[in-house]
Amino acid sequence: MTTLTNTPLAPLLERLFGEADAASPAANPAFASLSPDARAQLMQSKTGYRDFYGALKDYPLPVSREVGLLLYMLARSCAARTIVEFGTSFGISTLHLAAALRDNGGGRLITSEFEPSKVTRARENLTAGGLIDLVEIREGDALETLSVDLPDEIDLVLLDGAKGLYPDILSLLEARLRPGALIVADNADYSPDYLARVRSTAGYMSTPFGEDVELSMRVG
Repeated sequence: MTTLTNTPLAPLLERLFGEADAASPAANPAFASLSPDARAQLMQSKTGYRDFYGALKDYPLPVSREVGLLLYMLARSCAARTIVEFGTSFGISTLHLAAALRDNGGGRLITSEFEPSKVTRARENLTAGGLIDLVEIREGDALETLSVDLPDEIDLVLLDGAKGLYPDILSLLEARLRPGALIVADNADYSPDYLARVRSTAGYMSTPFGEDVELSMRVG
Protein backbone atom coordinates (compact mmCIF):
# COMPACT_ATOMS: atom_id res chain seq x y z
CA MET A 1 0.00 0.00 0.00
CA THR A 2 1.10 3.59 -0.67
CA THR A 3 0.00 6.83 0.93
CA LEU A 4 -1.95 7.51 -2.26
CA THR A 5 -3.99 4.30 -2.05
CA ASN A 6 -4.43 4.18 1.72
CA THR A 7 -6.68 5.89 4.27
CA PRO A 8 -7.16 8.80 4.78
CA LEU A 9 -5.96 10.00 1.37
CA ALA A 10 -7.64 7.53 -1.00
CA PRO A 11 -11.25 8.21 0.15
CA LEU A 12 -10.51 11.94 0.38
CA LEU A 13 -9.34 12.07 -3.24
CA GLU A 14 -12.32 10.02 -4.37
CA ARG A 15 -14.64 12.55 -2.73
CA LEU A 16 -12.77 15.56 -4.11
CA PHE A 17 -12.72 14.22 -7.66
CA GLY A 18 -16.43 13.44 -7.38
CA GLU A 19 -17.17 16.98 -6.22
CA ALA A 20 -15.06 18.36 -9.05
CA ASP A 21 -16.93 16.26 -11.61
CA ALA A 22 -20.21 17.68 -10.33
CA ALA A 23 -19.04 21.32 -10.31
CA SER A 24 -18.45 22.28 -13.92
CA PRO A 25 -17.28 25.85 -14.58
CA ALA A 26 -19.70 25.82 -17.52
CA ALA A 27 -22.45 26.47 -14.95
CA ASN A 28 -20.86 29.83 -14.11
CA PRO A 29 -22.58 32.60 -16.14
CA ALA A 30 -19.34 34.58 -16.49
CA PHE A 31 -17.67 31.52 -17.98
CA ALA A 32 -20.59 30.18 -20.03
CA SER A 33 -21.16 33.52 -21.78
CA LEU A 34 -17.67 33.55 -23.28
CA SER A 35 -17.06 32.31 -26.79
CA PRO A 36 -14.38 29.61 -27.16
CA ASP A 37 -12.02 32.17 -28.69
CA ALA A 38 -12.60 34.67 -25.88
CA ARG A 39 -12.10 31.95 -23.30
CA ALA A 40 -8.84 30.89 -24.92
CA GLN A 41 -7.65 34.52 -25.02
CA LEU A 42 -8.31 34.95 -21.30
CA MET A 43 -6.58 31.69 -20.45
CA GLN A 44 -3.50 32.82 -22.38
CA SER A 45 -3.53 36.38 -21.06
CA LYS A 46 -0.68 37.71 -18.92
CA THR A 47 -2.94 40.48 -17.52
CA GLY A 48 -6.57 39.29 -17.42
CA TYR A 49 -6.00 36.04 -15.59
CA ARG A 50 -6.86 37.38 -12.12
CA ASP A 51 -10.39 38.37 -13.13
CA PHE A 52 -10.86 35.17 -15.11
CA TYR A 53 -9.74 32.82 -12.37
CA GLY A 54 -11.32 34.99 -9.69
CA ALA A 55 -14.70 34.38 -11.32
CA LEU A 56 -14.02 30.65 -10.98
CA LYS A 57 -12.86 30.75 -7.35
CA ASP A 58 -15.60 28.35 -6.23
CA TYR A 59 -14.58 25.69 -8.75
CA PRO A 60 -11.74 23.24 -8.08
CA LEU A 61 -10.29 23.16 -11.65
CA PRO A 62 -8.25 20.04 -10.83
CA VAL A 63 -5.90 17.90 -12.83
CA SER A 64 -7.52 14.73 -14.12
CA ARG A 65 -7.33 11.47 -12.21
CA GLU A 66 -4.82 10.23 -14.77
CA VAL A 67 -2.59 13.29 -14.44
CA GLY A 68 -2.79 13.05 -10.64
CA LEU A 69 -1.52 9.49 -10.81
CA LEU A 70 1.17 10.55 -13.28
CA LEU A 71 2.36 13.24 -10.89
CA TYR A 72 2.64 10.76 -8.05
CA MET A 73 4.52 8.25 -10.22
CA LEU A 74 6.93 10.84 -11.60
CA ALA A 75 7.72 12.23 -8.17
CA ARG A 76 8.28 8.75 -6.79
CA SER A 77 10.39 7.55 -9.71
CA CYS A 78 12.75 10.55 -9.57
CA ALA A 79 12.93 10.32 -5.75
CA ALA A 80 11.79 13.94 -5.50
CA ARG A 81 12.51 15.81 -2.29
CA THR A 82 11.80 19.35 -3.47
CA ILE A 83 8.72 20.19 -5.55
CA VAL A 84 7.27 23.52 -6.69
CA GLU A 85 3.67 23.87 -7.85
CA PHE A 86 2.16 26.87 -9.62
CA GLY A 87 -1.61 26.89 -9.05
CA THR A 88 -2.85 25.13 -5.92
CA SER A 89 -6.62 25.49 -6.39
CA PHE A 90 -8.32 23.09 -3.92
CA GLY A 91 -5.13 21.06 -3.56
CA ILE A 92 -5.96 17.89 -5.50
CA SER A 93 -2.68 17.88 -7.43
CA THR A 94 -0.90 19.02 -4.27
CA LEU A 95 -2.20 15.96 -2.43
CA HIS A 96 -0.77 13.64 -5.10
CA LEU A 97 2.63 15.34 -5.00
CA ALA A 98 2.77 15.47 -1.21
CA ALA A 99 1.84 11.77 -1.04
CA ALA A 100 4.87 11.03 -3.20
CA LEU A 101 7.09 13.06 -0.89
CA ARG A 102 5.74 11.13 2.09
CA ASP A 103 6.50 7.82 0.39
CA ASN A 104 9.94 9.11 -0.65
CA GLY A 105 10.74 9.68 2.99
CA GLY A 106 9.87 13.37 3.27
CA GLY A 107 10.68 16.66 1.59
CA ARG A 108 9.28 20.10 0.84
CA LEU A 109 6.49 21.12 -1.52
CA ILE A 110 6.05 24.84 -2.21
CA THR A 111 2.75 25.70 -3.87
CA SER A 112 1.34 29.11 -4.84
CA GLU A 113 -2.30 30.26 -5.10
CA PHE A 114 -3.56 33.85 -5.40
CA GLU A 115 -7.21 33.19 -4.43
CA PRO A 116 -7.56 33.30 -0.59
CA SER A 117 -10.64 31.07 -0.44
CA LYS A 118 -8.83 28.38 -2.42
CA VAL A 119 -5.85 28.58 -0.08
CA THR A 120 -8.25 27.88 2.80
CA ARG A 121 -9.82 24.92 1.00
CA ALA A 122 -6.44 23.49 0.01
CA ARG A 123 -5.12 23.77 3.56
CA GLU A 124 -8.22 21.96 4.88
CA ASN A 125 -7.81 19.17 2.33
CA LEU A 126 -4.09 18.75 3.01
CA THR A 127 -4.79 18.60 6.73
CA ALA A 128 -7.52 16.00 6.21
CA GLY A 129 -5.12 13.99 4.06
CA GLY A 130 -2.42 14.07 6.74
CA LEU A 131 0.07 15.83 4.45
CA ILE A 132 0.02 19.47 5.53
CA ASP A 133 3.39 19.10 7.29
CA LEU A 134 5.09 18.62 3.91
CA VAL A 135 3.49 21.60 2.16
CA GLU A 136 4.09 25.34 2.25
CA ILE A 137 1.18 27.22 0.65
CA ARG A 138 2.16 30.69 -0.50
CA GLU A 139 -0.79 33.03 -0.97
CA GLY A 140 -0.48 35.72 -3.62
CA ASP A 141 0.71 36.27 -7.18
CA ALA A 142 3.19 33.52 -8.07
CA LEU A 143 5.39 36.04 -9.88
CA GLU A 144 6.13 37.35 -6.38
CA THR A 145 5.67 34.31 -4.14
CA LEU A 146 7.92 32.08 -6.25
CA SER A 147 10.63 34.67 -6.68
CA VAL A 148 12.07 34.24 -3.16
CA ASP A 149 13.15 31.54 -0.69
CA LEU A 150 13.37 28.61 -3.08
CA PRO A 151 15.32 25.40 -2.52
CA ASP A 152 18.85 25.31 -3.92
CA GLU A 153 17.75 22.43 -6.17
CA ILE A 154 14.27 21.62 -7.45
CA ASP A 155 13.42 18.08 -8.51
CA LEU A 156 9.95 18.51 -10.00
CA VAL A 157 7.68 21.38 -11.07
CA LEU A 158 3.96 21.39 -11.80
CA LEU A 159 2.63 24.32 -13.85
CA ASP A 160 -1.15 24.51 -13.53
CA GLY A 161 -1.97 28.16 -12.93
CA ALA A 162 -2.54 31.01 -15.40
CA LYS A 163 -1.29 29.58 -18.67
CA GLY A 164 0.10 32.85 -20.01
CA LEU A 165 2.53 32.96 -17.08
CA TYR A 166 4.14 29.56 -17.69
CA PRO A 167 7.27 31.05 -19.35
CA ASP A 168 7.65 33.61 -16.57
CA ILE A 169 7.31 31.03 -13.81
CA LEU A 170 9.82 28.79 -15.56
CA SER A 171 12.25 31.70 -15.67
CA LEU A 172 11.93 32.16 -11.90
CA LEU A 173 12.72 28.51 -11.24
CA GLU A 174 15.08 27.62 -14.08
CA ALA A 175 18.41 28.29 -12.37
CA ARG A 176 17.45 25.94 -9.53
CA LEU A 177 16.28 23.01 -11.66
CA ARG A 178 18.72 20.17 -11.17
CA PRO A 179 19.81 18.17 -14.23
CA GLY A 180 17.07 15.62 -14.80
CA ALA A 181 14.42 17.74 -13.07
CA LEU A 182 10.93 17.20 -14.47
CA ILE A 183 8.41 19.89 -15.43
CA VAL A 184 4.76 18.97 -15.94
CA ALA A 185 2.65 21.65 -17.64
CA ASP A 186 -1.10 21.05 -17.61
CA ASN A 187 -3.22 22.60 -20.39
CA ALA A 188 0.05 23.53 -22.07
CA ASP A 189 -1.60 24.12 -25.44
CA TYR A 190 -2.84 27.44 -24.00
CA SER A 191 0.79 28.57 -23.58
CA PRO A 192 2.40 28.48 -27.04
CA ASP A 193 5.37 30.57 -25.88
CA TYR A 194 6.10 28.04 -23.17
CA LEU A 195 5.85 25.13 -25.60
CA ALA A 196 8.17 26.86 -28.06
CA ARG A 197 10.70 27.39 -25.30
CA VAL A 198 10.86 23.88 -23.87
CA ARG A 199 10.67 22.22 -27.28
CA SER A 200 13.37 24.28 -28.98
CA THR A 201 15.82 25.21 -26.21
CA ALA A 202 18.91 23.06 -25.79
CA GLY A 203 18.38 22.91 -22.03
CA TYR A 204 15.26 20.73 -22.24
CA MET A 205 13.85 17.57 -23.68
CA SER A 206 10.09 17.78 -24.04
CA THR A 207 7.14 15.82 -25.36
CA PRO A 208 3.33 16.03 -25.31
CA PHE A 209 1.76 13.57 -22.90
CA GLY A 210 -1.90 12.73 -23.22
CA GLU A 211 -4.30 15.33 -24.55
CA ASP A 212 -3.07 18.53 -22.90
CA VAL A 213 0.01 17.84 -20.80
CA GLU A 214 3.60 18.69 -21.71
CA LEU A 215 6.28 16.67 -19.95
CA SER A 216 9.75 18.21 -20.00
CA MET A 217 13.12 17.36 -18.50
CA ARG A 218 15.98 19.72 -17.69
CA VAL A 219 19.11 18.44 -19.39
CA GLY A 220 21.59 21.24 -18.84
